[in-house]
Amino acid sequence: MIRSVPRSRWFDGLYLAYLAAFFVYLALPLTVTAVFAFNDAPFPSLPWKGFTLDWYLADGSGGRTGLFHDDTLLSALWVSTKIAFWVTVVSVTLGCANAVLFERLEFRGKEFLYLLMLLPLVIPGVILGVSILVFYSGMANDASRLWGVELDVFRPGMTLVVMGQVTFIATLATLVIAARLRKFDRQLEEAALNLGATPVVAWFTVTLPWLMPSIFGAAAMAFLMSFENFNTTVMLTGSDTPLTVALFNRLREGSTPVLNAVALLLMVGSALLAVMALGRSRDSA
Repeated sequence: MIRSVPRSRWFDGLYLAYLAAFFVYLALPLTVTAVFAFNDAPFPSLPWKGFTLDWYLADGSGGRTGLFHDDTLLSALWVSTKIAFWVTVVSVTLGCANAVLFERLEFRGKEFLYLLMLLPLVIPGVILGVSILVFYSGMANDASRLWGVELDVFRPGMTLVVMGQVTFIATLATLVIAARLRKFDRQLEEAALNLGATPVVAWFTVTLPWLMPSIFGAAAMAFLMSFENFNTTVMLTGSDTPLTVALFNRLREGSTPVLNAVALLLMVGSALLAVMALGRSRDSA
């Protein structure tokens, strides 16, 4: 709102009510999910049966298996962590290269290439996953039929999931890093070059430190987006099941408070990572 425009008390009250309703709308489902992660009942629903940590710590001896003793969910959690790590590394690396390409260089077809980079953001995740699966699986089948070469890396599995997620997450990382690079004063690099530094040394000693807040923010965003992605991942996953697909498969069998426990763990982890990224950005500002 514009502070200089006079407002009535009625408008202020309505605006505050809207803000309260909006944040309740956002927080209420998360709060309910968190509460039912500690409900001593076999189903995540009312009535409240009492507080328990069984959905985290139970070892299966009492008919309950908590999250920390559920080998299937823990394995899926580790698979998602590995996928998110590699997606983050590749996406941030491509993001840095693309930022320099689009912000520093002038060449024919630059606008078309930029639009092409943005294309995965407007394609539905399911369509993107199906397209990647059909293309690379067809390539692997052709290589096997024509030359007898087995390209298992192009068949459904962890590598293909990483490749599929990088197609759109790298675009977002590029936009974040390019926005920071656009504000960089080129005279700082020129000063380093005048003092005898090579372009590579100037990049690592002057430009890269300037970009670190955006790189860290892009890395946090890439990790979280990879970790929670389902639409593209479900089309490309193989025998190593990521957490989102494992939760979907478990939910089809019936919801249990263990799923609420996983959701609460992910909420806490995401919040901590976001706070770390925000703190790093403020410290470097």
